[in-house]
Amino acid sequence: MNQGKTARDEGKTELLVDARWLREHRDGASLILIDTRPVKDFHGGHLSGARHFDPFAFHHTDTSERGIAEFGAQLQWIFSALGITGRETVVFYENESGMRAARGQWALEYAGHPKARMLDGGLKAAGETLTTRVDKFAATDFELSARAEILATYAHLLDRIGRPGVQIFDVRSDEEYFGERVRAKHGGAIPGALHQDWTAALAADGTVKSPAELRAQFEALGLDPAAEIVTYCQGGYRAAHAYLALKIAGYPKVRNYLGSWAEWGNRDDLPIQHPRRK
Repeated sequence: MNQGKTARDEGKTELLVDARWLREHRDGASLILIDTRPVKDFHGGHLSGARHFDPFAFHHTDTSERGIAEFGAQLQWIFSALGITGRETVVFYENESGMRAARGQWALEYAGHPKARMLDGGLKAAGETLTTRVDKFAATDFELSARAEILATYAHLLDRIGRPGVQIFDVRSDEEYFGERVRAKHGGAIPGALHQDWTAALAADGTVKSPAELRAQFEALGLDPAAEIVTYCQGGYRAAHAYLALKIAGYPKVRNYLGSWAEWGNRDDLPIQHPRRK
């Protein structure tokens, strides 16, 4: 644990780094910063030396066997183009601890990189002067070593609905969960899913809440630390943030359903529940 962390931050895992860590490692040759904001924001000013990757441009909603193979090939190409080797520490950031940075962190972790991190609090916490200079870097041949245990497919989820020891966590908005805002062919939710908006994991300053706060919040919701937790949203971005929050809270078995509602809600052969507000 880094010296200087507050009591609120004690116990946060290495999935996150803070502004102090960034200052201490800023000039290290083994650090790569990835700005995950829209390209216009990146060119308007970013952390010195940062490379750009907006994951929103790479939606992937097919979790068939072929689809997952294509997703892996896509990630291998992206991380090679970003000059990542697997030997460095890669820190993803945006304005706060948001879903874009979390998606980048989760994707690189899934790809087998041992040091994929997110900057807690993002640019707001970094406190650095931004630059418009874009430094050159060389592409690499990144080798994918997929960690299948942190990704869920529709088939994996379908086979486990209602099973003891498996819980589904819907982190979309209330309007999406209750079918009031329909963003696919069908509205509703995956049967049995517990629900809480992903932003509940964020503190007022845009950082991720402490492990103790998150643990209490998740347990009050009914999420069992001994269970396998499968997170989902619309496209696997907010779900990636929930994955990170659950891991920080000490939940060891967490998967991000990559296809999320954009896949599940657009199919006619998968079960759908229609929750109603009380």
